Amino acid sequence: MRTSPLVTVFGSLHYDIMVDAPDRPRKGETVTGHAWHPKCGGKGGNQAVSAARAGVRAAMIGAVGDDDFGRALLANLDRAGVDRRFVRVAPGVGSGISVAIFDAGGDYGAVIVSGSNLTLYDADIASASAVVAQTAVLLLQNEVPEAANITAARAVKAQGGRVVLNAAPARKLSGELTALVDILVVNAVEAEFLAGMAVVETLDGAAQAARLLADLYRVAIVTAGGEGVACCDRTGDAFALPAIPIKVVSTHGAGDEFVGALAAGLARGETVRAAITAANAASALLVSTPEAERDGI
Repeated sequence: MRTSPLVTVFGSLHYDIMVDAPDRPRKGETVTGHAWHPKCGGKGGNQAVSAARAGVRAAMIGAVGDDDFGRALLANLDRAGVDRRFVRVAPGVGSGISVAIFDAGGDYGAVIVSGSNLTLYDADIASASAVVAQTAVLLLQNEVPEAANITAARAVKAQGGRVVLNAAPARKLSGELTALVDILVVNAVEAEFLAGMAVVETLDGAAQAARLLADLYRVAIVTAGGEGVACCDRTGDAFALPAIPIKVVSTHGAGDEFVGALAAGLARGETVRAAITAANAASALLVSTPEAERDGI
């Protein structure tokens, strides 16, 4: 019996190195940056912190290396109030890391090295059965092995929970995983990959992609960066919300903030529209906040 809404994140934890530069390098180009700083991240870790910040209980199932990066990632979850009892320390494997390069406009590109995240497997779900049994919403991403995602989704669905898949980074999904997903969340790039069509990063483009993806998923949500977000369900019920006008400082973590806040709203019993509206606002607040002033993401 659930005592209060619980969002469980099964996914990645990365220690991020953030580099500020005038522009992102093109192929064969070296760019001189002017600052860098470390940050605890990974889509899974960020989304768990976001859900906790949105006011629900949040738990993380994942893996870190037995290294300084792993210890920093665990401490970050502790500070955010995320239950990390089921984050395993993997001996002999380095923690996941990423390097993100930000341009003057706040946009970025990143490279990840998955490390310990690739050691997640079925036994990690079994060991976290106490959390799985209480889960209202399970968050998944594509930074861990799909077989483990399927096991996690099955376990939570068997207990009556909902499954939200943030299909990032883009990769081909099996029919088995697709059938277990209640809500798909993707950006325009990921939507283009899954839908097999060009997706323009506009509200109209996002809406068109959401309608197409809703043929495969019960609910499809497509974010369009600074343009807003569109949603469509399998019955054809659709809507779009424009982005909240703000001054963008950094887009890093915007998608994770959106997904974590969305899951928190769903766990509280909000409608999909209400949860998306709140997530849209949370994401806007994050991107307008300087990296150094952010709490956990």
